[in-house]
Amino acid sequence: MGGMNLVSFLVKAIYAYYTYNVLQSSETSVHFMNYHFVWTPEYLRKVIVGNIEERLKALLKEKCKQLGIEILSIQTMPDHNHFFLRADPTIAPNRIIAALKGYSSRILRIEFPELRTKLPTLWSRSYFVSIHGHVSNKTIEKYIEEQKTK
Repeated sequence: MGGMNLVSFLVKAIYAYYTYNVLQSSETSVHFMNYHFVWTPEYLRKVIVGNIEERLKALLKEKCKQLGIEILSIQTMPDHNHFFLRADPTIAPNRIIAALKGYSSRILRIEFPELRTKLPTLWSRSYFVSIHGHVSNKTIEKYIEEQKTK
């Protein structure tokens, strides 16, 4: 009987850990919405380097803070971005990417005039998004980190 109490305690502890560390909740829902976005500069130009790369990361962090989005991982490459985040399900993925791309493009093109001469628009209209619920965050983060070595 003592063993059953211990098992019951452990199950409750594991459930509580999972609930408080992974699941998010609002007044009307419990959710686990992790998005993996990938997008590219127009024509796959290799312009995400140096100061542009650093400023892009700062701008994405600013915009996510404004939107109440948690950044799990950012990995930039010269010709594309990987962005892993956690967001409330009331914000549609197309709205998230539109806000991130629009905000970063507008400011980067002002601060780095060479981007206006190299590209008619900074970001391609296309993007990739996947929703990850039961794949561990570490798996996605590892995949994103490994992109730098390829």
